[in-house]
Amino acid sequence: MKISVLGCGRWGSFIAWYLCNNGHDVYSWGPEDDYSYKVLKETGKNEYVPLDKRITLTCDLEKAVSHAETIIISISSQGLRGFVKRILEYDVSDKNFVLCMKGIEVSTGSRLSEVLTQSGISADKVAVWVGPGHIQAFTQGIPNCMVIDSANEQLKRMLVDNFRSDLIRFYYGSDLIGTEIGSAAKNVMGIVAGLLDGAGYGALKGSLMSRGAREVARLIKAMGGNELSAYGLAHLGDYEATLFSEYSHNRAYGEMLIKGEKFSKLAEGVPTAAAMKKLGEEYGVDLPITNAVYEVCYGESKDGETCRERCEKILAKMFAREPKEEFYS
Repeated sequence: MKISVLGCGRWGSFIAWYLCNNGHDVYSWGPEDDYSYKVLKETGKNEYVPLDKRITLTCDLEKAVSHAETIIISISSQGLRGFVKRILEYDVSDKNFVLCMKGIEVSTGSRLSEVLTQSGISADKVAVWVGPGHIQAFTQGIPNCMVIDSANEQLKRMLVDNFRSDLIRFYYGSDLIGTEIGSAAKNVMGIVAGLLDGAGYGALKGSLMSRGAREVARLIKAMGGNELSAYGLAHLGDYEATLFSEYSHNRAYGEMLIKGEKFSKLAEGVPTAAAMKKLGEEYGVDLPITNAVYEVCYGESKDGETCRERCEKILAKMFAREPKEEFYS
């Protein structure tokens, strides 16, 4: 299959490497002035993977789009709508799109597949690829399971059958709403995990996994999805990779935040918390953990108050909530 991976950051470069080694004809695209692109072009590798000589690296978007039967997008979620406008300057009527990214558009509350369809791409041409796994483990040959979901059953099955390998066991997703909301929301929970690590409250992670999954299940159900999706690969299945791993950007962001340190890399859970808060209000869903993350990330400390003190106050406020049935709706 002819594939172009648009975005050559850590996940995009891995996807290109993985699919090339899986026998596909792969182009890897990045903006000419982008740091990730420059590193690959100048050194032939990055800190995660080598640039296989069979991969065509290009900064020519038209060339990358025209090459592909399947276009895979791996960029920051909040930049997707503007990026799709650039892609649609070319003829993509015969292309399939796969989103290898997790997030919710803050300005609209739209799922990322909805951003594509709202931009004019047919839903039958759109799929998402999400689930657990870190590049550092994959490149050591440690396998994992992931999920591909789409409104188009034929497209979903075609992608799984072509992308599967001994390294990644794919499952067919069955709930696009739940798959997308669940995969985005786990990054919010990853920030909480980092806050708990930084505060020395790691024992609370079990409760976080349980209550976080229930919170996300309520939102998925209210949005018309299957609440059981919160317990699948896209959300609960991805928790280990986010809540406990040294490689997780979102967990590291939370840990550094509570310590008053600056995190310089992308933490998708920050804008996702804002988007989920908006969705919770729109659908009338109680999202106490999400709202706490929003308060931590976007609120302001009082004079003289450290970030740790502010975070601990927010945690104490959550524990002071009235008792509820464990599985309340």
